[in-house]
Amino acid sequence: MDKKELNPELINQVKKLEEKYAVMGQDLSSYLDGLLYSEYLTYWDYIHLDTLLSLQTPKTNFPDEQVFIMYHQITELYFKMVLFEIEQIADHKSLTEKFFIERLDRINCYFKNLENSFTIMVEGMEKEQFLKFRMALLPASGFQSAQYRLIEICSTNLINLISINERSTVSAKSSIEELLEKLYWRSGATELKSGKKTLTLQQFEAKYNKSFLNIAKDYASKNLYKIFNEKFPDSSELVSRLREFDLLANVFWPLAHMKSAGRYLHKDPEDIKATGGTNWQKYLPPRFQKVIFFPKIWSEKEKEEWGKAAVLKILAEAMVNRPNV
Repeated sequence: MDKKELNPELINQVKKLEEKYAVMGQDLSSYLDGLLYSEYLTYWDYIHLDTLLSLQTPKTNFPDEQVFIMYHQITELYFKMVLFEIEQIADHKSLTEKFFIERLDRINCYFKNLENSFTIMVEGMEKEQFLKFRMALLPASGFQSAQYRLIEICSTNLINLISINERSTVSAKSSIEELLEKLYWRSGATELKSGKKTLTLQQFEAKYNKSFLNIAKDYASKNLYKIFNEKFPDSSELVSRLREFDLLANVFWPLAHMKSAGRYLHKDPEDIKATGGTNWQKYLPPRFQKVIFFPKIWSEKEKEEWGKAAVLKILAEAMVNRPNV
């Protein structure tokens, strides 16, 4: 065997590793033995592919239920990515405008993909199958996505998430507990006739209320709106990104849901109830709730007409794409 001298760069790397493990009181030689004995990493093990592909467990035999499950699982992974970016901004020890902008660009990219992906829900399932297998899902509902609620809580002051009809009943002195009780989405999970909390909402509160409270307290001083106002209020670049985020999360995403609900749940002379009994006709339209994460960066007219331009755009596109009769 031809003996050659070790590459100087390799020797330098080994020395650095030795220093790294010495600081922790560890012996590098033992770790190198572990590296020698361990198997090569594979793609399927690294992303736990077998586990991932086993997580779809339909409740019925309708094929399109698989599509429904996988789409929602993918959506939740996107939400996790958004929360990861927000956390990086909120917990940065020496946050810069550049870092803030870069992470917002990532967030907006995720939401654009989410909005575009909703075609899978609108056109990717047979209506007849959906209307049958959905009855086996009661009272579960996409309304119960806790990660999306956390995105809202981590993005803005709670008062901006209060139901529009309740905002006059709260003030800067209201406690976090009081504000959480009046968040806008609660009004969307009431029984259509009685106005009482649906089982969907009762389940949701029982599982997540404590987590929501803890996160709300933690992010009261470091949500995205708070950070922007305190550190970068004059940044036009940030304003541009925040406006885009606001529209994607609070206009285009709800409208994508509306389009899907209209496709599957609209039935003359009355609409079919959503699986959780949620009042989706009043809950989803942006103009009803007027949830705006960053109100100071919008004009009064823009806030008054919140969502109008997007609705008109969607209607115009629908007219263009309508097949000739």
